[in-house]
Amino acid sequence: MSSTCAVIGGGIVGVAVAHELLRTGASDQVTIVEKEPALAQHQTGRNSGVVHAGLYYPPGSLKARLCRRGVGMLREFCTQHGVAYHEIGKVLVALDEVEEARLAAIEERARANGVPGVRRLDARALRELEPHVQGVGGLHSPTTAIADYPGVTRALAGLVEQAGGRVRLSTTVTDLRETPSGVDVHTEGPDGREVTRYDRVVVCAGLHVDRLARKAGGAETPRIMPFRGEYWALVPERRHLVNGLVYPVPDPRYPFLGVHITPRVDGEVLIGPNAVLALAREGYTWGKVSPRDLLEAVGSRGFAHFARANWRTGIAEMAGSLSKRRFVAAAQRYVPDLSVGDVVRGPAGIRAQAMDADGSLVDDFRIERQGRVTALRNAPSPAATSCLAIAEHLVAELTGERSGDGRVS
Repeated sequence: MSSTCAVIGGGIVGVAVAHELLRTGASDQVTIVEKEPALAQHQTGRNSGVVHAGLYYPPGSLKARLCRRGVGMLREFCTQHGVAYHEIGKVLVALDEVEEARLAAIEERARANGVPGVRRLDARALRELEPHVQGVGGLHSPTTAIADYPGVTRALAGLVEQAGGRVRLSTTVTDLRETPSGVDVHTEGPDGREVTRYDRVVVCAGLHVDRLARKAGGAETPRIMPFRGEYWALVPERRHLVNGLVYPVPDPRYPFLGVHITPRVDGEVLIGPNAVLALAREGYTWGKVSPRDLLEAVGSRGFAHFARANWRTGIAEMAGSLSKRRFVAAAQRYVPDLSVGDVVRGPAGIRAQAMDADGSLVDDFRIERQGRVTALRNAPSPAATSCLAIAEHLVAELTGERSGDGRVS
């Protein structure tokens, strides 16, 4: 008997899930439903392109397992399909003894996760690796890479269509209603309003996943909080200041990583991102405001808890957003030769970060099953790195036909 499945969301994870459903035979009729006129228009097409090696994630977590599995799968896919993938390496730079001490725990975690080639650097070795970078030491991950994620998405979509799948663009899902025989997906698109019944639905809708999950009867939390990450870009003649990825040592007191320097496959070198609460779920600039999105975010009980705990960080991030000089100063701590005149305004992206009712940011990937609807409720970085492994994991859960509702991972 044939089975039908709709995958809502045309980012890299949604398209990877559609491909995996068809590749494994879990569904023989798959439709990707995407509200934009093209694929990969939000998180997939607006990130820095880093392929994470798995340095930070708690051993045994979904992030750790799927990141490490996903790296190998992604590298192989890019090689087979001619998509850009370059192992340029990454160094975490310690600026003082406190940060240097933190590197030991990160190194231990990286080794537990099976990250290959990780090594500690003293100040001299750091200079040899990155002549324009200053620090008392570092941690080098030589296999950390950069890739063309929109290119991966397009290649996967081509395979979906070759296998008989369908990609519906400019089509917005307005409602999901489960029935005894399937899920009715209500849409608005070029052909007007439609209702199509599918045997299963997988929601990979990023910034809007919580709303669609709730329409299908899913839990009220976690809620998506849209954090905008803004970048500046090095002018071409100053791109030589770094050879690979230059990152700060994470501070466990703060929820976000901090400004780093990222070469991209197109030759551009980005500085950033910061993290400020966006005024709309797709608010890539300060001028884009959605009262509904903003009220839903700041009016939630979880956000009140989060704001109380992180208001100082929030003020600092906002100041960096409004001041080019302050933003660049954060990067100058690592690359002192950098000047304000070396950078121009770069792109911005929005991180779809799930937040629980207690104000804590959901750290791991989170998958929720509600009857015939499966929703990827939290998939921030390293979701793009892990896309093929997330798809493999999610489809395996579906085909296992485990009974019961609620969170499965």
